[in-house]
Amino acid sequence: MIFISHNHKDKPIVEPVALQLREIFGQDRVFYDSWSIQPGDGIIEKMSEALGEAEYFFFFVSQNSISSKMVSLEWQNALLKASHGNCKLVPVRLDSVAMPPILSQTLYIDLYSVGLDAAVAQMANVVQGLNGFQRANQQPYSNLGFTVSGDENELNINIVAQHYLEPITSFVILVTNEESELVFKTPNEDPTKTGFNKNIKLNDGNTYNGQLVAVFRGLTPQMPIHVNIKAVGGSTIKFCGVLHQKTPQNWAMIPQFVG
Repeated sequence: MIFISHNHKDKPIVEPVALQLREIFGQDRVFYDSWSIQPGDGIIEKMSEALGEAEYFFFFVSQNSISSKMVSLEWQNALLKASHGNCKLVPVRLDSVAMPPILSQTLYIDLYSVGLDAAVAQMANVVQGLNGFQRANQQPYSNLGFTVSGDENELNINIVAQHYLEPITSFVILVTNEESELVFKTPNEDPTKTGFNKNIKLNDGNTYNGQLVAVFRGLTPQMPIHVNIKAVGGSTIKFCGVLHQKTPQNWAMIPQFVG
C-alpha cells in the first residue's frame, strides 16, 4: 500500500502526483483521501487502517503540511513504523520549507527543484525498487502559467511558476499586432534577450507575431517574470497567449491562471 500524506491546501500539486501513481500501480494500492475515504466512512478509522497497511509512506513536506496537526500525526506514526522496519518513509519536498529536524538525515525527493515528472518517476522507482529513471505519463498539469491585468491600451503579464523551479526561461508573447504598434518592457530584469518575430505558425494552423522575452535566471514561485505591454500610435493590444521554450526546437503554449 502506498500512503500519500499531505495537507489539503497542497492538492493542486499533490493530486496530479496521486493520479500518476494510480495509473502506474492501480487505485487499490494508493491511499489518497479523495478516493480512499467515502461519505459515511470513519476518517480516523480509514486512515489508521491504511497506515497499518502502508509499505511506502510519501510525506509531502510544505509549509502547509508542517503546520498541520493531522499531517504531523500521520508522518510521526509512519516514522515509528519505519523505525521498526515495517514501512519506508520518503519525504517529498513541495516548497522551500526546511525539513523537520528528525527527518534531516533522510534522503528526500525534491519536487520543488526537479519538477513533477522527475519526482513521480523517483517515487515510482522507490516502490518498484529501481534505480533508473522511468518517465511517467504526462498529465494535464502545468507548473507554468501566466496572469493578465490591464486593458487594450496597457497590459501587465506575469509569467509564473506555481510550485517549483523552471530552469528554461525563454517565452514568446503572442499578438496579432505589428511591431510598430506595441512597446514591450520587462521591469527589473537585466540582462534580457528580446526581439520581435513575425509569422509564427503554430500546430493549430494559426499564425501570430510575437515578442521574445528571455531572462538569465531560473523562474521560481517567488520570482515571476513581469512583462509590460503598451499600445502606441492609436492602436490596441491584441494579445493571444504565451509560448514557452521546452527544448531548442520545441515550444508550447502555457495556460492562463486565474488571479
